[in-house]
Amino acid sequence: MEKLLEILEDVVPDVDFEGCETLIDDGLLDSFAILTIVGELEDEFGVSVTPAEIVPENFNSAKALWSMVLRLKEE
Repeated sequence: MEKLLEILEDVVPDVDFEGCETLIDDGLLDSFAILTIVGELEDEFGVSVTPAEIVPENFNSAKALWSMVLRLKEE
């Protein structure tokens, strides 16, 4: 989870990723940021994030992103 937080802070600085659960709803992550995060997640964790996974439920919080990464690593 620590590496995920580093990735998020590199892509979008000055956001409280540990406490925020409305990253998409509040517009803190735009489409460019999401695509950048997806690429970083794929490179760092060796997962494949399909377009079906790119939904607000998976990107609204660092916790949701981490859950998605763990689930994709198991597949």
